[in-house]
Amino acid sequence: MYAVVKTGGKQYKVAVGEKLKVEQIPADVDSQIVLEEVLMVVEGDQVTVGTPVVAGAKIQATVVSHGRGEKVRIFKMRRRKHYQKRQGHRQNYTEIRIDAISK
Repeated sequence: MYAVVKTGGKQYKVAVGEKLKVEQIPADVDSQIVLEEVLMVVEGDQVTVGTPVVAGAKIQATVVSHGRGEKVRIFKMRRRKHYQKRQGHRQNYTEIRIDAISK
């Protein structure tokens, strides 16, 4: 059984027991969260697709940790104009573990 869930403006394919890193969620470590924007649920051969979400479907997850991703380096330059700009960015994330998928 797996599902497609939308969180943080992105879509993720999740199954029970998986860990994944999503956009930062304001929740404490080891707390339970519920993801309610479930777009699709697949159970065996039965596929349920939402319009846009599956009614009554929920995904229960546990917050494992918070962290920051790898640094992305931004470098802008205009040739022959003596212009150079350096910048860096590290995106915050929340690592969650999927506990249950309910229809």
